[in-house]
Amino acid sequence: MSSATSFARSFRILWAGQFFSTCSLTIIVPLLPFYMAELGATLPEANRIWTGVALAAPAVTMCLFSPLWGRYGDQVGKKWMVVRALAGISISLLWMGLASSPLVFVLARLLQGAFGGVVDAAAAFAGAQASEGTKGRALGNLQSATAAGSLTGPLIGGLLSEWFGLATMILWSALFTALCSVAAAVVLQEPASGRNLESREKLPIAHASQEMLRHPRIRNMLVAGMLAQFGVYGLVAIFAPHVEGIVGSAYAASWVGVLQAVTWSATFLAAPWWGRRNDRKRIEKNVCVALLGCGVSIALQTWPADVIWLLPLRALQGFCFAALVQSIFLVVTLESAENRRGVYIGLANSTLTIGQIIGSLLGAGFGALLPLEWAFAAMGLAFLSAAGWLALTAPRQRLAHAALPYHPKEVKNE
Repeated sequence: MSSATSFARSFRILWAGQFFSTCSLTIIVPLLPFYMAELGATLPEANRIWTGVALAAPAVTMCLFSPLWGRYGDQVGKKWMVVRALAGISISLLWMGLASSPLVFVLARLLQGAFGGVVDAAAAFAGAQASEGTKGRALGNLQSATAAGSLTGPLIGGLLSEWFGLATMILWSALFTALCSVAAAVVLQEPASGRNLESREKLPIAHASQEMLRHPRIRNMLVAGMLAQFGVYGLVAIFAPHVEGIVGSAYAASWVGVLQAVTWSATFLAAPWWGRRNDRKRIEKNVCVALLGCGVSIALQTWPADVIWLLPLRALQGFCFAALVQSIFLVVTLESAENRRGVYIGLANSTLTIGQIIGSLLGAGFGALLPLEWAFAAMGLAFLSAAGWLALTAPRQRLAHAALPYHPKEVKNE
């Protein structure tokens, strides 16, 4: 079998696994308050607390465990990290569907974060197997799987949960994700560059963190990525109240769903385009343009008095946001040695997750303390600040791709 054919088969499995895992998890999120009530959190105060804790739980454990799984993947092979991530999400979904109380559900969500991480595992595998000059395209197409899952999951949950019940939908999601894990174990073949594992050293997480912080190109992309994650997750807490203020409470939920669908549809369509562009153009330039587009579109969302005008702004936001995560993973892929790529992608994922956690917490605070237009301006400013950071720092970096070495002192700064 040719390498191109092998990669095409592997990529179909990666895409399907990333799609089904994302779809399965996003089925839950919009309906989480209702499920918490089914599990016993019927009082409004208790329901809000348990819902918030359940939403934040996976991010906390993923932040802690992603680098560890990445380092382990560098030892045992990237294929088994994809299998592990899909199997871990399947087991956690099974536990969520069988949960008998909000506490048990939260524990299952913590397990999801600890054993999940399909996005970074698939990115490490695709980055190792894709040929030079096509890595951006591969990561862009994987980003489209995340967007497609984020678009499809809430639609399926909203339409079918009333017929079958949310618990049943979660259990079916666990089954489909488990099938993807089995398919990954059978079909995926370890990238040729990752098959000689016997002589690999176990890179300490602390050393890897130091190396990434000393590497200017990766460091600057991660700072921009954290600011972007802060902005987009901070927006989640204030977007629905803003829409409600425009259309009224009777139609708010429907319009929020429509606007979310527009955003993720634009991300799905744009992600492969940004991936191909990253293979041809300087990545930092693409990310700067995308960050500017996100910042402007978010800041302008406070102006329309008619909800219709939010549609093109959300489409622009989704189109531009499609470039960000995949570009950060691509830079890490290009700037790291293959046998240490897993731990660096895991660390990058943890860094982005920190931005997600801070944005989720502070976004709610901004919405409570500031007028909504100022809160939107703050989220847009986070993106614009990230663009300014990259514009100021990128010209001082080298254009050549140089793999990160093992010892921090050997990293060459410019």
